[in-house]
Amino acid sequence: MKAYVYGANGAAIGDAPKPSPTGTQVLVRVKACGLNRADLGMTKGHVHGAAGGVGTVLGMEWAGEIAELGPEAKGVKVGDRVMGSGGAAFAEFAVTDHGRLFHMPTSMSFEDACTLPVAITTMHNALVTNGGLQPGQSVLIQGASSGVGLMALQIARLKGAKTVIGSSTDAARRARLKDFGADLAIDSKDAGWVDQVLKATGGDGVDLIVDQISGPVANQNLKATKVMGRIVNVGRLGGTHGDFNFDLHAARRINYIGVTFRTRSLQEIRDIFSAVRADIWPAVEAGQLKLPIDKVYAFDDIGTAFNHMEANKHLGKIVVTL
Repeated sequence: MKAYVYGANGAAIGDAPKPSPTGTQVLVRVKACGLNRADLGMTKGHVHGAAGGVGTVLGMEWAGEIAELGPEAKGVKVGDRVMGSGGAAFAEFAVTDHGRLFHMPTSMSFEDACTLPVAITTMHNALVTNGGLQPGQSVLIQGASSGVGLMALQIARLKGAKTVIGSSTDAARRARLKDFGADLAIDSKDAGWVDQVLKATGGDGVDLIVDQISGPVANQNLKATKVMGRIVNVGRLGGTHGDFNFDLHAARRINYIGVTFRTRSLQEIRDIFSAVRADIWPAVEAGQLKLPIDKVYAFDDIGTAFNHMEANKHLGKIVVTL
């Protein structure tokens, strides 16, 4: 089958063995794939969890039709239109566990469907399961103009947050955040952004920060979080290391939580998908939770799609179709 593979000379489209589903796996004929930042790193040879390196079929989210079932797969049948996540997504066929799938709403396109699995599972888990967001609370999404960030704004609004704040360092994208539920949009490179957050929250700080930046904003996040608030570390786009004010962390009694799919068990991932279905899936079916598509590329142009992502001028998801 045709696949986007990292090889000795970098990432390129080539031939790869067609996978076969075993156990609880399903085989999906891929129709569209969503690009993610972790994919960009892997095109350069970076390892993401246990995946990466020469010979790796890249990609982690897709939408398509079920072509074959493993002997223990349940809740699905051949021909079902599904979206899901798992490794080796950038290919004509992909396999994943039956618990890492969502059935596509009838009216949803494959292009729209492939934008959702990573964003909706990541941010429901960060905001609701780990962040404990309650109606009437305030939340700040660091890195809100990314696909997962835009989804976080929408989920926070859906779950009844009183004040929703989003950050972006790009003025044009920052101006769009209110379209996705932000009451206030800040620039995390502006030295005064903490004061803006404090003003918006009556001097207290936010109840919850979902941080995709880390690195240089770590101590500012502590100042912007209320006493006994929560910070959920989802991403480290600004750097994996940095100064951290341990005394301020202790003084404000902040619950600082790290999350990643890389070290989760299969059952933990199944539970995350189940939580989304039980809590917010009706909003997906109703079109309340959706992501804008910045640009769609043919699969043969996937290299150009990644160049577009690396230029970092897009808002929303970049999609490739097969």
